[in-house]
Amino acid sequence: MSKEINGLKKVFSEFNIAIEKLDESYRVLWEKIDRAGILHGFGLLVGKDKQMGEVYEVIKAVADSKVSVLIQGESGTGKELVARSIHQQSRRRDKPFISINCAALPEGLLESELFGHEKGAFTGATQKRKGKFELANGGTLLLDEISEMGMHLQAKLLRVLQEFKFFRVGGSEEISVDVRIIATTNCDLHQAVEEKLFRGDLFYRLAVVPIWIPSLRERKGDIPLLAAYFLRKYTTYYDKKMENISSEAMELLLSCNWPGNVRELENAIERAVVLNSSSCLSASHLDLQKKSNNGTNTLPHSNEAKDLVGIKLSEVEKMLILETLAKEGGNRTKSASLLGISTRTLREKLRQYRTEREEVLTHK
Repeated sequence: MSKEINGLKKVFSEFNIAIEKLDESYRVLWEKIDRAGILHGFGLLVGKDKQMGEVYEVIKAVADSKVSVLIQGESGTGKELVARSIHQQSRRRDKPFISINCAALPEGLLESELFGHEKGAFTGATQKRKGKFELANGGTLLLDEISEMGMHLQAKLLRVLQEFKFFRVGGSEEISVDVRIIATTNCDLHQAVEEKLFRGDLFYRLAVVPIWIPSLRERKGDIPLLAAYFLRKYTTYYDKKMENISSEAMELLLSCNWPGNVRELENAIERAVVLNSSSCLSASHLDLQKKSNNGTNTLPHSNEAKDLVGIKLSEVEKMLILETLAKEGGNRTKSASLLGISTRTLREKLRQYRTEREEVLTHK
């Protein structure tokens, strides 16, 4: 009996090894296909739209240079993927790709994260620590949401971009690095310069080559490709058998305006795959029925609707914007993302509210 059990164990073990080899072959094959862009676009990016084709051409043109690149586009358009594609197409591909979100940290901590610190430089600095610039030496450093960086730190960053030399916080030894800088933003940095919210000299240093990523509503022809790509990705990841997208579901996907862009579409497909077990993704699987063609939620019902009677739509919009800003501690980038608008639109709205307030005070 034990001999039979041992034999079964051996067969089972060999079977598992064969499955693992098959899975690995499958993974390698998809990686080769993805790198070649055979299925969907270019490297990590999905899309055959003309505007995306222009983005691919710029990536290929700048990849092997050390020139700074500024990637602009709405939240969820794939700015970090563009940055990673530039890195992967360059000679630096075998070196580190380091990313830091400039909006996620207060200025003092962000300075330490970028440039590192010496032991005892501040309370809690119990040992020397390398910053992102040192960690990215020889490779690429992505400065995500660069528009949220404070003016004091912008001045320090400018010097590094000019000389690629800096001091750790609390340090006296000058450190030299060889780093490719890529920055991203979802706001109009040129306008921010005009409003004295961003240094003009730093803007021109970062935007040697600007790349604008189109929103999903500007490249709706890519929605079928993206939907199919995300369906394959998540059915593989969650081991589901959903293989097709119904015509009604595709029509629904195409009718939405996708304020959250590609990220929102990806989340919708992942949610449908996770929550359903059928072989075909149908319109009923997509939690999009409550959204109108402009991508916003339909008006509230019952008591919520009664509460809005007599209030102008512009006043409701103003209340929502100001409440979101207060909840996010004044962070415009996060607030704009939550509201489904660009940071530029948010700035214009706030300027409008300031003008209205000044007019009221003038007439008092």
